[in-house]
Amino acid sequence: MSPSLLLLLLLVYSSQASQFLGTVMTYYPKNTNIDGSWTVVLRYKLNFHSCTQSDSWGCLRDEGCGMSDVVLRKVDEERSGEWCQREGIMTRQVSSNAPFQLVLDGSTWINNIKNGISDWRAVTLVELRTRSDTGQANTSPQTTILPAVRVPSNCQRDFNLLAFDLDEDEVNCRYGNTLLAECNPCTPPSVLSLSSSCTLSFSPTSSSNEGPYAVQLMMEDFPRETITLTQTDGSQEEKTTSDTISKIPVQFVLWVDPAVPTCTEGLYLPMFLPPTPANRARLYTPVSQTLEISISAEATFSTISELLFSGPHNINQITQSAGQYILSWTPTENEDGESYPICFIVQALINSTKYHSELRCVIVTVGPDPTTSTTPTTTTTQTTTTIPPTTTPLNTTAINTTTTQNTTTIPPTTTPLLITTTTTPITTTIQTTAAFPTTATPLNTTAINTTTTQNTTTPPSTTPTPTTTASPSPVNTTEDTTAFPTPVITSLNQFIVGLRVKLSSSSPLSEENIRSTIIQQLKDELRRRGLPEDITLRLVSSMQLGVATTVTPGG
Repeated sequence: MSPSLLLLLLLVYSSQASQFLGTVMTYYPKNTNIDGSWTVVLRYKLNFHSCTQSDSWGCLRDEGCGMSDVVLRKVDEERSGEWCQREGIMTRQVSSNAPFQLVLDGSTWINNIKNGISDWRAVTLVELRTRSDTGQANTSPQTTILPAVRVPSNCQRDFNLLAFDLDEDEVNCRYGNTLLAECNPCTPPSVLSLSSSCTLSFSPTSSSNEGPYAVQLMMEDFPRETITLTQTDGSQEEKTTSDTISKIPVQFVLWVDPAVPTCTEGLYLPMFLPPTPANRARLYTPVSQTLEISISAEATFSTISELLFSGPHNINQITQSAGQYILSWTPTENEDGESYPICFIVQALINSTKYHSELRCVIVTVGPDPTTSTTPTTTTTQTTTTIPPTTTPLNTTAINTTTTQNTTTIPPTTTPLLITTTTTPITTTIQTTAAFPTTATPLNTTAINTTTTQNTTTPPSTTPTPTTTASPSPVNTTEDTTAFPTPVITSLNQFIVGLRVKLSSSSPLSEENIRSTIIQQLKDELRRRGLPEDITLRLVSSMQLGVATTVTPGG
């Protein structure tokens, strides 16, 4: 080989090497074959800069992990080309159900990793022995993660990693151990703290700590009571509640970005809105039936650019508009009875600066919803009356309303209030969402030379009755006042309340003043009066109506 050709190969290898962004692996035991061998399906994520780069899992120390067949498909790709995630489905046939280990190693992680990680290494312990408590082979913990998550250096954020187990074991997380050769090396990020329940916490830090970090975790399952694992040769091993059964790697990149003007969600950092599922929500769909997950988010001062997700490779993404997305997935017969994690983040931009929403994950089980009732269906007639408003200092415009309600299962909706106001310095409309028993409480707030008068009317909460069908019951209601919409209350017990607020100030108030200062003061006052900590308060619109001018004599 000529020296020039050797140099060229080294340059090509170097240019392709610094691209790794982590991996995740889980496994599902399938069946025992006639010859006594076992079949296990392992699903893993490979995260690289490009979809053309790859690596393969192999047996650790020739532990008899059998023959394998691998299918590799793309899951998602970040639009600017920062990363590509692919899912590998590896089917292995092993001669017995004895435990074995798989390893993935190579060189190198992406450039400039702050915690000094260069080469990558990940290890999975596959445990297939029969459990005494279930009579079945052990299954691994289940999780997934995006290749990279972001947080501004001046913001606090918790990353609640999805962790669940089909055997209902206790699932814990820890950093990888260099002495156990679980990574190379396993230096944890200095900017993160990890709880055993798999929550990574980031606290504000200095600009000198900005940059990418390699996060290398191990997720393990522990029995909730002492069990016995039985191998096909008859040998047994006891596992107590402090003994690990299996372990899987969870590796990704944490990107600490430059400080953001404000950490309040919905301004620069995208904020999720209904009907986005809550974190750790359980969803169900039968084989061959398409599941659709609606995701909505907003950001006032940045532009939402895309939805990023991790899950099964055959998920389809539909973009309805900026901040409005649908993830659809149709499971196959091979996935019947199994549960799969799906995680997602909304990304927003200001020029080339990227902002991430919180991380949310759901668990999708292929099969019928176990909470679905099969009892005889009853019919309930529902009568709805429009609630007139309570006393208000505003002059209202008479509106005749007709409400016709045919109820089956209705997604939550919010209708803005229609009002006509008298001339006052500034009128601001604010929307708040909270889960709490509702009351109508006038609130007076004074802050930074402003006077605030707030009138709130909240209809009483209603609870949907499961397994009922509501027959159409048209209701005609005429009320010579402003019509307050009847909210549709979901089983999440969330309420949406429209607040009309008049502000008077000796100096002009911009929308930025209201968003950054006044709204926070209102939230603090509402919490002081007993509302929950997770209340969300959002400015819908504002209008300046007039300025009073005092003329001095002789002026």
